[in-house]
Amino acid sequence: MKTYKLIILISALFLSSAFVARGEEVNIIAQADSAYSAEKYSEAVALYSKAIKKYGTSSDLYYNLGDAYYRNGNLGKAMVCFKRSLRLDPTNDDAKQNVQFLKTKLIDRVGDSGSFFGNSFDAISNIASSNMWAWISFGLFVLVVTGVILYLFSNIVLVRKFGFFGGILCIVLMLVSISFSVHAHSLSVAKDEAVIIAPSTILSTSPRQPKDRNEEAMLLHEGTIVKILDSVTSGTGDNAVKWCEVQVDNAHRAWIKSTDIEII
Repeated sequence: MKTYKLIILISALFLSSAFVARGEEVNIIAQADSAYSAEKYSEAVALYSKAIKKYGTSSDLYYNLGDAYYRNGNLGKAMVCFKRSLRLDPTNDDAKQNVQFLKTKLIDRVGDSGSFFGNSFDAISNIASSNMWAWISFGLFVLVVTGVILYLFSNIVLVRKFGFFGGILCIVLMLVSISFSVHAHSLSVAKDEAVIIAPSTILSTSPRQPKDRNEEAMLLHEGTIVKILDSVTSGTGDNAVKWCEVQVDNAHRAWIKSTDIEII
């Protein structure tokens, strides 16, 4: 009896602490919303950031934080947040629209990046989350099993043909869906995409500060999205500086200080 009472007591304490934590999270978000509505965007940024750091991430929180950053005039941080929002929920249409809107506000106009096939595969994979693709795959698996049952146990020739060819089609679709699920997951956890957060930065042709104009690759501004290809650290001790080789588009790649970018 004492054991049961102890279990009940521990469970009650756990639930009460969970409710308190949830209440604190809701309170912080409400304060952030109020600050945003009052056009106190710096305060809203601080509160949304606090909620994310203390209680975990969500697509909506990153979306709200991105809005606050944009209103505060920080395009680079806003782009980071909207892209993270899409990482967590690829179906967030508001975040998609804001990414496209932000691109119209950027100073830099970069060219295409990646191949047509690769970009198309990414776009289709991001139509749904990895979990949603997994559920679609499971549904198709159920249809495959149904087709097998129809083919093996039905006495009607037309039904058997339907089960056979339908099962084959569902197998193909299931494999495609699984590949989308795996790729969507890899995109959501990838660490090779970053956003320039410095107001402006001069990229170098080598992993070091450009010594002259010949070593200056290009000038880029905040909000521009780049793909990280490699990274090296130059110098030692307090003078150590990490440089990242980035691809800006299919025609340009160069080196940039890691402090000038933020990984999505």
